[in-house]
Amino acid sequence: MPAVTAPDILALPRLDAPALESRPRAVARVTDSIRTLEGGGFPVRRPFPTAGLVDAGDPFLLLDHMVAAYEPHEAKGAPWHPHRGFETVTYLMDGTFVHTDSHGGGGVIRGGDTQWMTAGSGLLHDELPSEKLVMTGGEFDGVQLWVNLPKSAKWNPPGYQDIKGPGLKLVASADGGALVRVIAGSAAGHEGPGRTYTPITLIHASLSPGAEVRIPWQHSYSAMAFALHGDGYAGDERRPFKESQLVQFMPHGDYVTVGAGPEQHHSTGAMEVLLLGGEPINEPVARYGPFVMNTRAEIVQAVEDFQAGRMGQIPAGREGREFAPDPEDPWVPGGCEQL
Repeated sequence: MPAVTAPDILALPRLDAPALESRPRAVARVTDSIRTLEGGGFPVRRPFPTAGLVDAGDPFLLLDHMVAAYEPHEAKGAPWHPHRGFETVTYLMDGTFVHTDSHGGGGVIRGGDTQWMTAGSGLLHDELPSEKLVMTGGEFDGVQLWVNLPKSAKWNPPGYQDIKGPGLKLVASADGGALVRVIAGSAAGHEGPGRTYTPITLIHASLSPGAEVRIPWQHSYSAMAFALHGDGYAGDERRPFKESQLVQFMPHGDYVTVGAGPEQHHSTGAMEVLLLGGEPINEPVARYGPFVMNTRAEIVQAVEDFQAGRMGQIPAGREGREFAPDPEDPWVPGGCEQL
């Protein structure tokens, strides 16, 4: 379940209702996710890219919803692999991931936390479940978003932001029925902690049954809503959408609308929705696996640089691991926790 909540949602700042002259963004389309395996074999629900939706909208490249109830020894992660030319954003609602990269970045990501990794000129990294999750099993629920970088930033040095859950900006919807977590960008002047090269807005909203949220949206930004859990509607026209479906809004309008249906059956009792959009970069995109550049020649160079070891080296002791120890929550056989 979402780890960042508020004891009293009604005590939070409120999102003002849109002005009477404001124009809503209409829904352009609703598409289903595909189910596939990623990394070392963990399941994801992927709204884009898919055969039916190759390009969901500049500046985003990929969105995966990582959700599973693992039995002991089932949890898997993403072993060492390279990236260049974009940013990966990993936001967890439940479970634990441990990240290490070849440029010294890394940390433990728990429910409510966000890892913001700028691959830039290139690095190696892994994302592994904690040893405790592997050995005992448990719930895992999170998303990974790939955000493109403009040509001017693709060669920047790699960077890492460790955004802890309590650092998110929490606000309530105008009707008090939705908790809005601003991870990056702005919601009616309420700023999230994520620092971005490409201007984007990234929000996780929990809507109580029957609640509705209207969020002012930057005119030049793309706009999407992804139903993590539950069902409801999007747009003032109340277009139905359900769990694992992606809504793409039209490019014109002052705010986006999402509402929850009268009954919700997720463990939180709410409809869980990811809202995202960004400033289009409007540059050519050349992509090959973990590399996203502007030209084919730059992709060839990225492959050669990776093969020659110019994206860094795997830190000693981290080669070939399938899980990682959690220094803040160590696990020992027998189910005892070490203090």
